[in-house]
Amino acid sequence: MATILIIEDDMTIHSLIKETLDLHGFKTLSAYSGTEGKLLFEQNQVDIVLLDLMLPGMNGEEFLQEIRHNSTVPVIVISAKIDQNSKLDLLTNGADDYIIKPFDVKELLARIQIQLRHASKASGSSMKAIHYKNISVNLDTREVKINDHTLHLTGREYAILLLFLENPQKVFSRANIYESVWNEPFFDSDKTINMHISNLRNKLNSDHTSYIKTVWGIGFKFD
Repeated sequence: MATILIIEDDMTIHSLIKETLDLHGFKTLSAYSGTEGKLLFEQNQVDIVLLDLMLPGMNGEEFLQEIRHNSTVPVIVISAKIDQNSKLDLLTNGADDYIIKPFDVKELLARIQIQLRHASKASGSSMKAIHYKNISVNLDTREVKINDHTLHLTGREYAILLLFLENPQKVFSRANIYESVWNEPFFDSDKTINMHISNLRNKLNSDHTSYIKTVWGIGFKFD
């Protein structure tokens, strides 16, 4: 049974989410501020966080920044902000998905299941670790290191890195990466892949080695 932390201060929306998740067999934890959410996150084993942005005390962006120092637990932002820049900023800063209010509970459930399937796939590997050049990944703890320096990756960045590490030298198109990691059809106008690749590339370049190569007109490969 997956444990989902709901951080939402609107009582009506919070109750709707909680009742839906309870009905579908999830265990839920409820927080009505970012500060309360952070405390519950630290005290419990959480599988997914559903995060509002406009919260009393610590807001959603601050909460996300705090937990991303040492956690890759999937975070789905639920917000009334509809502009593309807000969405891209949140994805850049560690969110794994973004759903706009008002939302369909069936869509929310589908997005939760996608995150759970991806997390299960990553943790279900028979291997305990992956090593490639100076990179090491502990598949149990999801800790990523380069030369013993820990990298703080978002859930999407971690998933993309595993895809590359499991298929070194293979060239992936943006559609390949999106459909493998997001488990959704790829739309050519979506710039999300380029943003996540750029962020991952910058983090991996901490030892001044270029791991992700651009194959012009096709996509990317790990070298």
